[in-house]
Amino acid sequence: MTTNEAPPGSGIVDAHHHLWVRARHPQPWIDPHTMAAIDDDFTPVDLAPVARAVGVTQTVVVQSVAARTETPELLGIAADDPLIAGVVGWVDLTADSVGDRLDRLRAARGGDWLVGIRHVVQSESDPAYLDRPDVRRGIAAVGAAGLAFDLLVRDHQLPAATRLVRDLPQMRFVLDHLGKPSLGHDGLGDWPRDLRALAAEPNTTAKLSGLVTEVDGPSWTTADLRPAIEHALDVFGPNRLMFGSDWPVCLLATSYTRWVEALTDLLDPLADDERAAIWRRTARRAYRLETS
Repeated sequence: MTTNEAPPGSGIVDAHHHLWVRARHPQPWIDPHTMAAIDDDFTPVDLAPVARAVGVTQTVVVQSVAARTETPELLGIAADDPLIAGVVGWVDLTADSVGDRLDRLRAARGGDWLVGIRHVVQSESDPAYLDRPDVRRGIAAVGAAGLAFDLLVRDHQLPAATRLVRDLPQMRFVLDHLGKPSLGHDGLGDWPRDLRALAAEPNTTAKLSGLVTEVDGPSWTTADLRPAIEHALDVFGPNRLMFGSDWPVCLLATSYTRWVEALTDLLDPLADDERAAIWRRTARRAYRLETS
């Protein structure tokens, strides 16, 4: 980065990345033909040099599969790795004892690094998934445990996410990848309206992440991303937005460094304090990283 870098000594928080070793946790969603760039293992040893090269000093690692063994492993990694400041894990939200399962995760090695829970709602075929009483009960248990809940939804699922957030005002919600807007030639559809409705709920923050893989076409430019970024800034404001790399998934479309450089350019019109919120302060607040 050459302009508007994070102030020296403060560092960048990457609020969204993944780690996996496929022998222990297969990633069945990876197509080895169309997604060859990430059909590999990705460990903290791979992450550290690319993240630190752009000024990242803290990260949040996020679950990638619905496996009970993945979250304990990520917590153990966080306990050993000074770069990782938090873990967004997974539990079965429909289980009868979500609270007990969260207690067991927190009692395990690295349990203090558990800062949130996520479920891959974007893959659920039931359009009413987030309205289901059993799912709502599980999400409420996450909030009762003092954890954030990450919303991984596609653009058409934003209205259901808004209903959830509105009905659980005491909880902290984090929207992943801005709700995956379609950044193609056909426009943004209902996404601007639906994102505005979600942003009207004050208990929600959002990640500027995962956008380069939503561009319709083999390449992307900052101009492709600008409408989504500007709308997110308009409806959420900088103090409720945070940076995420979505590494290694971002490698399907770009490098870690190029994404940071692109976002740096897109945030150029903001004041220093506003950029500081996006690069680190919002993530630390949303995930309570300073106390984890």
